[in-house]
Amino acid sequence: MDDTLEATSDLRSLRNSAPVSPFGLIARARSDMDRLTTALESFGYYQCAVVIKINGMSLKDPGLAAALSALPKDSDARVEIGFTLGPLYHLRRIDVDGELPGSVDARRTLGLTAGDAAVASTVLAARARLLGVLQEQGYAFAAVEPPVAYEAADAPVLDLGFRVSAGPKVNIGEIRFEGLRRVHESVVRKRLMLRTGDPYSPAAIERARNDLLGLGVFGQVSVRIGTAADSSGGVPITFEMRERKRHAAAVNAAYSSDLGGSGGIKWSDRNLFGNADQLNIAASVINLGGSDTTGVGYDTSAKYIKPDFGRRDQSLQFSVGAIKQSLQAYDQKALTGGVTLNRKLSSVWSASVGIVTAEEQINQESIAHNYTLVELPVTLSYDSTHLSNPLEDPRHGIRASVNVAPTLAIGRPNAMFVISQVKIAGFLDLHDLISTDPGRSVLAARALAGIAQGAGELSLPPDQRFYGGGSGTIRGYAYQSVGPKFVSDGTPIGGTAITAGSVELRQRFGSHFGAAVFADAGQVSASLRAVPDEFRIGVGLGLRYYTPIGPIRLDVAVPTKRHSVTVTMPAPRVITDDAFEIYIGLGQSF
Repeated sequence: MDDTLEATSDLRSLRNSAPVSPFGLIARARSDMDRLTTALESFGYYQCAVVIKINGMSLKDPGLAAALSALPKDSDARVEIGFTLGPLYHLRRIDVDGELPGSVDARRTLGLTAGDAAVASTVLAARARLLGVLQEQGYAFAAVEPPVAYEAADAPVLDLGFRVSAGPKVNIGEIRFEGLRRVHESVVRKRLMLRTGDPYSPAAIERARNDLLGLGVFGQVSVRIGTAADSSGGVPITFEMRERKRHAAAVNAAYSSDLGGSGGIKWSDRNLFGNADQLNIAASVINLGGSDTTGVGYDTSAKYIKPDFGRRDQSLQFSVGAIKQSLQAYDQKALTGGVTLNRKLSSVWSASVGIVTAEEQINQESIAHNYTLVELPVTLSYDSTHLSNPLEDPRHGIRASVNVAPTLAIGRPNAMFVISQVKIAGFLDLHDLISTDPGRSVLAARALAGIAQGAGELSLPPDQRFYGGGSGTIRGYAYQSVGPKFVSDGTPIGGTAITAGSVELRQRFGSHFGAAVFADAGQVSASLRAVPDEFRIGVGLGLRYYTPIGPIRLDVAVPTKRHSVTVTMPAPRVITDDAFEIYIGLGQSF
């Protein structure tokens, strides 16, 4: 109630942003008396009184205006607002007038009982609840009039009366679409989960509206429901669509002290052939500087996505790409192509299966390797965060995936192997535990385990091995620096197994700023068993600036122990882990 009164008072909310003259202040105070009285009555205090004084003088004092006008220039007036609540009114009798279907228990649905406090919001919510139940059972034209309250003369109680008219029970009538320009109506009708003749249900209509928005080609979808039944006895439904701009462009940039800077552009056609099919073309420059890169590289791709391929909630994606990267572990040039079938199994489960090929040249330890890779990845994913944009800040839920990729590598040597990975990340809003506002304090954790089976460490192509270190695994250690190394020059070899985990506490301050404290740990080795000598731990602090498209992230991480290795090439020397690493990007680290 205190929060409501403060929000209702113009004297309070406008005292800094909209100062007024003495007469304006008096007028604002008089207006506040009516507003605050209405607010108190909405909480059930119908005999309340509001008293406002300005510099100790009543609003009815005839000398108030003159006293305020005589104040020195730029001085403030002191306003005091006092309340006398009086008795709290309760409900005594609840009457429902009108014919209702036998399937609806009006009193149970209203949820009001004698003795309840006569709070206006509770009473109005009961009315909305009864109307919603009637409409959900097919009574599209049901009406529940605003309740009438009768005050008893001898006690602080109210008697309520609800007048209800159910009307006829109807089905969904003709379904129409307005506002379609480039999108084919056949695509929308195929996507729509609603059919003429279905029982009328506002919840089903809303699900259909949200599903149409999920196509990605509409900026807005609204629903207009007919005011009378059509000739078939159904309610006509009209979906009014506003298509998004067909083309879009986005830029991206990131920086870390190990991988250096990167920047790129993405161009999208959201509706290539009028079937809500997408074409996305992206190009980035990578490895601009950085302690663990040896040259500038690029990463380009083109993807065509056909939605509702064969059935609802199933899409087919064709992709091609080219990448060049020069890292301490290896230099790589590759051309890739693939086809992936994605299916949404439920609101939280999805799966994909595909075939991916790559022609690549990898140089490691001055030895060139040429490979033709054929991969058959299968992925099962779970996401209960209910966020459509990966850049949005997750506050609750779990993200998890299991990926199994049988792969044939044709090269020297040939190899056939299976790479399996399990990833999981969980997010816990701490507002119930530490009495903070929702979304202000979030505990996040992630875990990763992966293993390659069927080929040894050196039989695997270098880019198929596991590496640790960097923002994706263990912050504080340079990219790919965790794991086995060649004794000659300290170049990372990569391993056949990885385990890693992170814990991060995220705290927001004000409307735009936040901070994070985190710890990462993990190892890269020949098996999933713990190897103490290979285990690494990094800790750090981060700053966040929250924007409408996601948080901008700055993390600084340090290793808990700096490890050294003695190498012999090109000359004998000792290589030691960096003292710290810096990571800058858009979106949370996971």
